[in-house]
Amino acid sequence: MSVDAAEFATALAQYAAGVCLLTVRDDIDDIGTTVSSVMSVSASPPLVAVGLTAAGYPAEVLEDVGRCALTVLAAEHAIVASRFSSAGRPSARHLLESVPWTRAAGSGGIVLSEGLAALDCRLERLVEAGDHVLALLAVDDVAVLNPGARPLLRLRGRYTDDTGTAAGRG
Repeated sequence: MSVDAAEFATALAQYAAGVCLLTVRDDIDDIGTTVSSVMSVSASPPLVAVGLTAAGYPAEVLEDVGRCALTVLAAEHAIVASRFSSAGRPSARHLLESVPWTRAAGSGGIVLSEGLAALDCRLERLVEAGDHVLALLAVDDVAVLNPGARPLLRLRGRYTDDTGTAAGRG
């Protein structure tokens, strides 16, 4: 039985997913991408998996560098998430000119100061998965930044907060 691609996408859009910003610092610049395919894999050792477009530049740079940072985005980061999900985007630092950020100690990746949490990660391996790759990441450090803030979610093709209301513009 063949699954219709549009129907498949519509069905999965019914599932609310948290939104993160994955950033990688290489020798030249910082790159970043919005990810909503993030899952906890193991508590001991701490591992997460992130889905990335196989042919995308972020996956290529992550494979070369081997380290990254993940920021769990707050509802106020809807515009940031949109910026980093667009094709042909400039440097991550340019897209974050008015957004407070620091660097993760191990990876040097950008962490948004007003995010909910941050993970400093090391690439364990990439696993091919259709038109995507799953990046299995070992978590070397974790910080809970703003536990009371509303999370940014992706639901039915738009960014919302945990009440289902269109997310803030930050």
